[in-house]
Amino acid sequence: MTAVDVVVMAAGKGTRMKSRTPKVLHKVGGRPMIQHVMDTAAVLQARRVIVITGHGAEGVEQYLKGAAEGAGRAAPDFVRQEPQLGTGHAVQQVVPVLPDDGIALILNGDVPLIRPQTLQALVDKCGGTRLALLTVDMADPTGYGRIVRSGEAVQAIVEHKDASHAQRAIKEVYTGFMAVPARKLKDWLARLKNDNAQGEYYLTDIVGFAAADGTEVVAAKAGEQVEVDGVNSPLQLADLERAFQRRQAVALMEAGVRLADPARFDLRGTLECGQDVEIDVNCLFEGQVALGDGVRIGANCVIANARIAAGAVIHPFTHIDGEKAGVEVGEGALIGPFARLRPGAKLGQEVHIGNFVEVKNSTLAKGAKANHLAYLGDATVGERVNYGAGSITANYDGANKHRTVIEADVHVGSNCVLVAPVTVAAGGTVGAGSVINKSTEAGALSVARARQASIPNWARPKKK
Repeated sequence: MTAVDVVVMAAGKGTRMKSRTPKVLHKVGGRPMIQHVMDTAAVLQARRVIVITGHGAEGVEQYLKGAAEGAGRAAPDFVRQEPQLGTGHAVQQVVPVLPDDGIALILNGDVPLIRPQTLQALVDKCGGTRLALLTVDMADPTGYGRIVRSGEAVQAIVEHKDASHAQRAIKEVYTGFMAVPARKLKDWLARLKNDNAQGEYYLTDIVGFAAADGTEVVAAKAGEQVEVDGVNSPLQLADLERAFQRRQAVALMEAGVRLADPARFDLRGTLECGQDVEIDVNCLFEGQVALGDGVRIGANCVIANARIAAGAVIHPFTHIDGEKAGVEVGEGALIGPFARLRPGAKLGQEVHIGNFVEVKNSTLAKGAKANHLAYLGDATVGERVNYGAGSITANYDGANKHRTVIEADVHVGSNCVLVAPVTVAAGGTVGAGSVINKSTEAGALSVARARQASIPNWARPKKK
C-alpha cells in the first residue's frame, strides 16, 4: 500500500472570528478544531503529518507539540506560510519536506468533524495514481468552489468568486480535501499562477493541470455536509458544536443510554456507560467519565474525570471535578443535590453526600453520611460515620495540609471543627459545636466548647 502523508492547512487568520486566538485553536467539544483533525489523521496511521501555520503560528505549533507529547505521539512537522497568498501558496511551502513516494492527503484545520472512514475512502479513490477530490452536495453552495464535470470525469473546480452565473447554479462543491500522488502534486504546484480576481494561488487550479497531463480526476462524496463544514465565525462555531454534540448523543442513545433531551447534552471528553444509564437535561461531561449500570444523573450536573459505580444517583446541580487525581463514587451512593466532589474524593458503597457538602482528597467508607452543609478535606472516614451539618475538617495550617481520621461508627454533631492532624476513634461521639484538636478515645463523648452563661434582663446597646 502507498504510504499516506497528511498535510493540514492551518495558516488562516479567521478575521470574522473577531478573536486574538488563531482560528484553528477555537474549540469544538472541548478540544481545538485542529486537534480533531490530528486525531483523525492518527486513526489513518499516516506516515507523516505536516502542518502549515501562519497567523498565530507560534501558538498553534506550541499547542500541537504539547498535545502530541501528552498523547504519546510524535509531534507533527511544521512549515510556515508567510504571507498568506492562497491555498496553493500554502501547499507550496510543504514541497521541500513532502516525500515523493506517497499520497498527499490535504486537510483543513478548521473542519473538525470529518470522519476517518470518509478520508480513507478518499485515499482509496486516489489509489496512488489519481487526483481524488472530496465533494458534497449543498443546498446553498455560496462561497464554495463548484465541481465542473463531463459525465463522471471532473474537469475543473471553479471558485465561487470566479464562477459564471451558470456555474454558480451547480450544487456539488469541493470541500477543500484532496488525495493526490505527491510526485505529481509537486509538479502541478510549480505551475500555479495568481492571475485571478484575488491575486492568489489556488490549489484547485491543479485539477486543470491533471486533466491536461492525462491524469484521471475523480471525486468521492462525503456522507453528510456536517463532516465538511468549516468555521469562519462564532455563529458557525456554535452550529458545529451542536452538530458534534448531537453526533455524540446519538451514539450514546444507540448504545442504550437514556438522554432526557439530546439537544441539552454536552460531552467534552469521553463517556463510558453501562446498561440502563439515565441522564437528565443540561448535563456536562468533561475529561474521562465512566458510569456504571443503572446510574442516574440529575439535571444540571457537571461531571469531569470521575468513575461512578453501578446504582449510584447523582442528584441535580452536583459538581464533580476529579482533575488529575480523579473522583470515585461507589455502588448505590447518593450524591447531591448541590454537592461538590473535588479531586481525590473516593466514596464507598452507599455513601450519602448531601446538599452543599464539599469533599476533597478524602475517602469515605461504606455507609458514611454527610448530608448537609459540611466540608471534608484530607480526611479518612470509616464505615457508618454520621457527619453533622455545618461541620468541617480544618486541614490547612497556612503552610501545610494535615489529615483527619474519623474511624468507624463515629457520630459528629453539628457545627464542629476537627483541627487536623487529629483522630476521632471508633464509636466516638463529638458534641455539637465542639472544636476538637486532640485525638479522642474509642467510644468516648468529646465536647469542647465554652460553658453556656445566661445574663438575666440584659439590655442590648441602643443607637445614639
